[in-house]
Amino acid sequence: MIERQLGLYVHWPYCAAICPYCDFNVYKARGQDTEPLVSAILADMTYWRDQTGKRPLASLFFGGGTPSLMAPNQVRRIIEHADNLWGFADDFEVSLEANPTDAEAAQFQDLRHAGVERLSLGLQALDDKSLKALGRFHSAQEGLTAARLARTVFPRLSIDLIHTRQDQTIEAWQRELDLALTLSPDHVSPYQLTIEDGTAFARAAARGALRLPDNDQAADFYTLTQTILEQAGFDAYEVSNHAKGAASRSRHNVLYWTSQDWIGLGPGAHGRLGWGTDRRATKAHIRPQAYCEGVSKNGHGIMEDEVLAPDAVRDEFWLMGLRLQDGVVVHNAPGKPLPEDQIQARVRQGLMWQSLTHLGLTAQGRLVADTIIGKLLAGER
Repeated sequence: MIERQLGLYVHWPYCAAICPYCDFNVYKARGQDTEPLVSAILADMTYWRDQTGKRPLASLFFGGGTPSLMAPNQVRRIIEHADNLWGFADDFEVSLEANPTDAEAAQFQDLRHAGVERLSLGLQALDDKSLKALGRFHSAQEGLTAARLARTVFPRLSIDLIHTRQDQTIEAWQRELDLALTLSPDHVSPYQLTIEDGTAFARAAARGALRLPDNDQAADFYTLTQTILEQAGFDAYEVSNHAKGAASRSRHNVLYWTSQDWIGLGPGAHGRLGWGTDRRATKAHIRPQAYCEGVSKNGHGIMEDEVLAPDAVRDEFWLMGLRLQDGVVVHNAPGKPLPEDQIQARVRQGLMWQSLTHLGLTAQGRLVADTIIGKLLAGER
């Protein structure tokens, strides 16, 4: 990996409400003044420019939290500062996550004028009962209306959906997918609902109030998803991400999956810089106030900064890269090679494919991607 790409991730930690399945670093928006946080992010960017030198940016991703709650002028200032500090590569992309409420949709035009090119819209479900169960504050109709508006405003539209929900049927999921496709998205990210520690859903599951479909049913949801989206012309370029052609793939997320470089800005944001024995992992202060104070005192918001051990660099490379349909370029892999006999065993089982230069998981293998990758890294059969 000689020419490495660089991206920026900006974490906006505020949400109108905390979803019961969410374990991200988020806080409920309470009308607080957000200008100190924006100023801290801008100052943090200046610090990181000194760290990286003059490297063109491949992507800028606003995630959260709910970055569509930001004032469009705040988004514009961050984009312009990034351009002044680094400059943009020819295929640079600005992405921003949004919820499809009426209030946020009212800002779409201004966000586009600020420089956002890809809107990632968190629809999550397309029926009101499911949305209520997921703790969402928009209706199905609001979601459809916001998506149709976004389609006319932004060059690229991504939509997120959640499947394998409690009491969800395969037939209902097919209807949701079919309806979602009428929105003409460029990119669809259908995620299986999982129970994360520390969330409201985890507490509900512990007391028996939440029961998700079993593994066999989850596999059925996944398989149906692949079939419907493939028939609609979407390429399953990553386990949970489908794009309408290579140009519609998320520039920023591809940086993660190919172990490129990115800077994490904002409370709790993670970053990676460098390669091999010099791979640097950073994490920003978690709470917004601590992040702002850190930037004010030190010029940056870093809470943790370490050089990853060679085994950790190797494991991240394979854990992320094997999620891609294209697989990984084997000669780029750092550290100890994967055991060849175990690779060949999985090739014979139809779980992996191998070429002269690449190694990847088949469609069948991606059903159990985490298990396969974990065992390969541990040297287990």
